[in-house]
Amino acid sequence: MISTSGVSLSYGSHKLFSDVSIKFVPGNCYGLIGANGAGKSTFLKILSGENSSYSGTVTITPGQRVSFLRQDHFAFEENEVLQTVILGQPKLNEVMIAKNELYAKPDFSDEDGIRVGELEGLFSELGGWEAESDAATLLGGLGIGTELHSKKMRELRDTDKVKVLLAQALFGNPDILLLDEPTNHLDVPAIRWLEEFLAEYPKTVIVVSHDRHFLNQVCTHMADIDFGKIQLYKGNFDFWYESSQLALRQMQEKNKKAQDKAEELKAFIARFSANASKSRQATSRKRQLEKLSIEDIKPSTRKYPFVSFKAAREAGDQLLRVENLSKTINGTLVLDRVSFSLKKGDKAVFIGDTDLAVSTLFEILAGEMAPDAGTIHWGITTSRSFFPKDNSRYFEHSDDSLIDWLRQFSSDQNENFVRGFLGRMLFSGDDATKKTKVLSGGERVRCMLARMMLSESNVLILDGPTNHLDLESIQSVNNGLIKFAGTVLFSSHDQQFIQTVATQVIEVGVQGIRPFEMPYEEYLGSKLSARA
Repeated sequence: MISTSGVSLSYGSHKLFSDVSIKFVPGNCYGLIGANGAGKSTFLKILSGENSSYSGTVTITPGQRVSFLRQDHFAFEENEVLQTVILGQPKLNEVMIAKNELYAKPDFSDEDGIRVGELEGLFSELGGWEAESDAATLLGGLGIGTELHSKKMRELRDTDKVKVLLAQALFGNPDILLLDEPTNHLDVPAIRWLEEFLAEYPKTVIVVSHDRHFLNQVCTHMADIDFGKIQLYKGNFDFWYESSQLALRQMQEKNKKAQDKAEELKAFIARFSANASKSRQATSRKRQLEKLSIEDIKPSTRKYPFVSFKAAREAGDQLLRVENLSKTINGTLVLDRVSFSLKKGDKAVFIGDTDLAVSTLFEILAGEMAPDAGTIHWGITTSRSFFPKDNSRYFEHSDDSLIDWLRQFSSDQNENFVRGFLGRMLFSGDDATKKTKVLSGGERVRCMLARMMLSESNVLILDGPTNHLDLESIQSVNNGLIKFAGTVLFSSHDQQFIQTVATQVIEVGVQGIRPFEMPYEEYLGSKLSARA
């Protein structure tokens, strides 16, 4: 078990945490959530001992080991892959080094023999005889084949280094597992393996992630950082979000009878418990979810941008036809004879061999890049709005305020209208007068989304719209695209975003195009079965 008592932390006049007292117990997985800058990663560092600048106390059950996933890809460049994983259990590694040093002594003494005997006993107790096979099993689950196990870390691709560091954090069954964005740069098979691993993990897990599908699969509780406090809620992310929104609506409906509220909440809990029993969560964790009660549901004070796309006119049935599109960039063939078509109302996720292939295709479709060969036929009734992965060119040379920047995309030039629109995107009061060149990545994305909403286009092309966004904004964009009646072409690494928006999947690569007219989960199942 790990707990805090009266933990507070401030940076100058900014108070990050104030008198936080919370307990994390074995058998549960806690999703640590909060707006950007709320202090999620900082809190993990406090729990791990890496940040000691706080007041208050952190208490860990004596003898329990804490493991913390670090994002430093270059910390073990000269270590072999298998050795790097075993370094996740420092005590075992120290015993192995001490034992080997004694065996290597040319003048091995009786005292050395006694010491070696002690070390051998400790080595066995710590699982040393199974260490290499256990490390290899973790690596295999994450997709790191045996041919890479003896290589130096510097010889691996960055994406594979991430997997090795994750295996290192998981190695040796730590009592308390702290994971900061563990799904970053993982492919879908590795994410699914990690979901299964954590769902069955019997000890304490605390995880920070922007992947809602992942949080839904592994979490029994959400730990919400808000106003310097941390509030625990039973259930996964979807339950926390839906129930808190329901409670907020009911709180706002002052004339609604208390009994009606209670019955609606009870019905919601019953539906959730039934769905949870069908998930891949471990039996012990499902029992935790089945204990949900009305008292567990509280309205959230978090703010969500209002994202709503509406088309000024409906597109015709003949929407888009692409024929033999090819493009070479810096001597590398990125697209080769790409051909496909889309109908009105299609919502297609584009998945590429590389992100570059999809981004290049989207820029060509948006008219911001010319193809080397091939043709694009847009229906004459289509109007298109583009969200590029790199939006810096829209902001870097602008000295405009947010009001003036957004006004150039609005048919209504009235400042009150523009301010109202910015307010819906969480830029209210003085925030609306900020200079666009000083905006954060997430703020820029919200501005670009506002620009798209004002365009009232019937075709949206979005290249990585969830990048840089917090969970609240991701949820809002997700809901907005689900409700949009027009056509959507998009890319994303967010599994839940894809599952809930896409009606079809299109693979893009040098080999051309492979369309799959099926939901993403069905497509993914066929791909995972093919790899098995």
